[in-house]
Amino acid sequence: MNLPDHLIDILCCPVSYEPLLPLSAARLKKLNQAIGDGEVQYVDHAPVKGTLKAALITRDGKVIYAIEQGIPILLPDRGIGTTQFKSPL
Repeated sequence: MNLPDHLIDILCCPVSYEPLLPLSAARLKKLNQAIGDGEVQYVDHAPVKGTLKAALITRDGKVIYAIEQGIPILLPDRGIGTTQFKSPL
């Protein structure tokens, strides 16, 4: 599901206030593969269960936030830190 551009323009990370951008399809595919392998955790160290259909990433590429049923989940403890990945997404 795509978010309208005017909404993406105002969204930011609730922790760093970095602007958010849509996660590309290629990066989303790599993320979902890692989730399927059980290798992905949220910031609060809970495992990410279930693949994502869409996500947003901070402009600096440090945190990913899921979009569920068209709603960005911008909770600080539900961010997915990208430093946990051995290779870049």
